[in-house]
Amino acid sequence: MHIRPTTPNDAAAILTIHQHGIDTGNATFATTTPTWPEFDATHHAQHRFIATDETGPLGWIAVTPTSHRPVYAGVVESSVYIHPRAHNRGVGTALLHTLIHSCDNADIWTIQAGIFPENTASLRLHTNAGFRVVGTSTRIGKHHGRWRDVTRLERRSTTVGVD
Repeated sequence: MHIRPTTPNDAAAILTIHQHGIDTGNATFATTTPTWPEFDATHHAQHRFIATDETGPLGWIAVTPTSHRPVYAGVVESSVYIHPRAHNRGVGTALLHTLIHSCDNADIWTIQAGIFPENTASLRLHTNAGFRVVGTSTRIGKHHGRWRDVTRLERRSTTVGVD
């Protein structure tokens, strides 16, 4: 497996893998895949990575800002999506560790994640990587006509903002 920063040439693979996540019903409130310009405009270019091997793209990870207020400049929210054929192969772990290293080197002090409680694989991935559950937003939004909860997690940097 090889992990590298994404390029515009990865757009189709990223959006295809994102659609696989949407299709599970437990990855996101989104019901349609964004266009590449929409994705590109909302995700930090310097913190987007893709995992590949000889079979092709395996998964991707990226962050979005949580706020445009300067006080939250070091706080981002992560998204990680793994191709169904790559589940349980360590792809998510490798991508998440790459992202954590990238964020630590860019003065980002908190990575947040919002995960449906039913997505036990993602919850396990994040807690194994040092994220802690900070709470649950109960019935925070409707998804396909039913109210969904979201488990909130965060990972505080061990090197940034540790005065």
